[in-house]
Amino acid sequence: MFETIRYDVKDGIAWLYLNRPTKLNAFIAQMNREVKDAIKAASSDDQVRCVVISGEGRAFCSGQDLSEVDENMDHGQVLRDHYGPMIMQIRKCEKPIIGAINGVAAGAGFSLALACDFRLVSERASFLNAFVHVGLIPDSGNLYYLTQLVGQAKAAELSILGEKVSAADAVDMGLANRLISVETWEEDVHAFATRLAALPTKAIGLIKRSLKAVTELSFEDYLEQEAQGQRIAGLTNDHREGINAFMGKRKPVYSGQ
Repeated sequence: MFETIRYDVKDGIAWLYLNRPTKLNAFIAQMNREVKDAIKAASSDDQVRCVVISGEGRAFCSGQDLSEVDENMDHGQVLRDHYGPMIMQIRKCEKPIIGAINGVAAGAGFSLALACDFRLVSERASFLNAFVHVGLIPDSGNLYYLTQLVGQAKAAELSILGEKVSAADAVDMGLANRLISVETWEEDVHAFATRLAALPTKAIGLIKRSLKAVTELSFEDYLEQEAQGQRIAGLTNDHREGINAFMGKRKPVYSGQ
């Protein structure tokens, strides 16, 4: 089904691997489309309760494949046609998305990592806002997310100086959630994804809506959306299961419905 990514669903988890390892998983237009299509498929698949995005080989994603760039290219149109739709599909997904950053995440690869809900980083991982090194600005939603995560001053530093951020420093500055050793990488990523997949999926989607609304709505409008979201959550099977489990003093078993 896909040529530039590997996509598998197992035990409620959709595993999406960028699959151009000899090019450090650099983006080409086909990869943009395939990531978008895979996230869309995961969003509509009731069997999927969590998505993991990672990279094959030693890199997460090195950014745009510069062999596809020429001096006559309209970079803005490339964003409108390819990167924007991909990032928007990720943003619309109401299932939790983990960025499993196994190696370098540079340029648009950094942007892809930022668009995820969680960033788990291998000790071998690093982040680089590389755009300034080729005379461009961060794109694919990069500064939108980066500023929220680390603040405007740090976002400016990372973007204007274009310095590499180690995995440990990424965790310290709030750019990443967990630092994982190379020895336990696959096991720990799987355990984290399994934990998310066992949670009430509908409630997670509503939490994601509320998190987006924080930056988009007035406080009054936010409170109304919060009330609407809580009404929807209160009607789910998982809410009833949570209450019944609490009353029965047992561990809840959520269905994602």
